[in-house]
Amino acid sequence: MYKGGRINACDNMGKTDKHWLDRYHEGDVEALGELVNSYRRPLYGFIHKMVNTPGEADEIFQETWIRAIRHLDDFKSGKLLSWLFRIARNLVIDAARRKRPGISLDYRDEEGVSWSERVPSPITGPADAASDRELGRNITAAVSRLPVEQKEVFLMRIDGNLPFREIARIQGISINTALARMQYALEKLKTELDMEYRTLGR
Repeated sequence: MYKGGRINACDNMGKTDKHWLDRYHEGDVEALGELVNSYRRPLYGFIHKMVNTPGEADEIFQETWIRAIRHLDDFKSGKLLSWLFRIARNLVIDAARRKRPGISLDYRDEEGVSWSERVPSPITGPADAASDRELGRNITAAVSRLPVEQKEVFLMRIDGNLPFREIARIQGISINTALARMQYALEKLKTELDMEYRTLGR
């Protein structure tokens, strides 16, 4: 998972990331805090929406950074946020497997509901402003019911603002598959939220 040599300058690494990473490698421990704060919202938001409880999200967020710190010297190039998403995604999958050993996230019970669809996923970000309104609650519920692969693509794109090329790399799929999953997610959300938006537009 972690391959390559010591970090170096590259075109697709943000200048701010490189600045703080270089500072950290030079012994400035506070530089790491700047990176954690920079990516707290998209990374924690993704984790929070993929797991069951805030406490579990906190643990996975911390473990993501612990693993990242251990392997910073192995991070050669690319976007730091994409690398962090990849680590977090693996930890989320591991946590799900511990809860239901031997059962796929896509396993469907006798009611035809998958495990991932039963996991509540609180929404943060733009929907927070509407959390006290019915629309906000319905958006949260609709996103939580997306199949896990579609939910991952949707959250990485919306919360993390990752390009589809990076999302495809994280999920280990083709870019066309990533685009298709996003399209399916949007279509499902549009269908489920059609009544809410019609009401809102009256």
